[in-house]
Amino acid sequence: MQSSHTIRSFWLSSAFLVVCSLAHTQTTISTGSIQGTVTDSLGAVIPVTRITITNYATGGVTRVNGSSTGTYASGALLPGKYTVCVEADKFQPLEFAVLVEVGVTAPGNAQLRIGPETRVVDVRASDIRVNTEQAMVQGNLNAGEIKQLPINGRKFMDLAQLEPGVQIQDGGNFDPSKVGFMGVSFGGRWGGTTHINVDGVDVTDEMSGSTVTEVPLSGIEEFQVSQSSLDLSNELNAEGAVNVITQSGTNQLHSEIFGTFRDSSAAAVLPGPKAPFQREQFGGKLGGPVLKNRVFFVVDAERTKQDLFASVPLPDPFSALSGGL
Repeated sequence: MQSSHTIRSFWLSSAFLVVCSLAHTQTTISTGSIQGTVTDSLGAVIPVTRITITNYATGGVTRVNGSSTGTYASGALLPGKYTVCVEADKFQPLEFAVLVEVGVTAPGNAQLRIGPETRVVDVRASDIRVNTEQAMVQGNLNAGEIKQLPINGRKFMDLAQLEPGVQIQDGGNFDPSKVGFMGVSFGGRWGGTTHINVDGVDVTDEMSGSTVTEVPLSGIEEFQVSQSSLDLSNELNAEGAVNVITQSGTNQLHSEIFGTFRDSSAAAVLPGPKAPFQREQFGGKLGGPVLKNRVFFVVDAERTKQDLFASVPLPDPFSALSGGL
């Protein structure tokens, strides 16, 4: 009886360890991760390693140990630039940079050299990166790229149509009450089942399929579109998913202000009655540390002021009364 109890406890403990291991390596819809294998110069795995992962912007440190098979996994990490330092006894420490993106498991393989442990080998990452950890069709835009893109109207969902096979649909096509909000269609399919997440929170209207909120472009850290072979962190759907990560404060105080202006007087002259139009968009952002390496803040605000003329044609015999609003 005691033997049976021992065997049952062994299998329960083994299952628990396997589940914990899988959960540790899983990437979520609001985070990314790093995983890799540590080997020597001949390609043999190094079983006992110490890995230190440091966030370049906030100074946050994550420490993990390599497994007996030479592999390691960081667990969930916020998107951003990280420095990975790999150490092992009788080997030179190796330090290299890794870019963590939302919903992506970044490769962090390391090859150590035999030598004094006081010398650190610094490896510069290549601009060309191939993700061999996930079989997903996806595209990611970071804050720098978003800032340079000329998005008319500054609607954050317009970023999705930069990916091939993706179309933006006005929420009014799903529900008359959703005019001005947007949905996403993949490959010409109806966009009502696409999941849209902001910082891991589903902001999709479950009835119409459009978004239920707006996000300022200047407040986005990363924008991801996944449309094939979605991983388990995304909810089950037949189309694709959009994951948005908003910015957070860093150890550096940073600020930004902007203003855009559009007027019909500066646009091309089109045939037909004149339709006056004017749009002003302005806002700003301020972020920085409260306690260095520990607590941060960021404030972002944006306003849109728009005036336009909407013509209201009337049929005969009331055509003379046609006008607009």
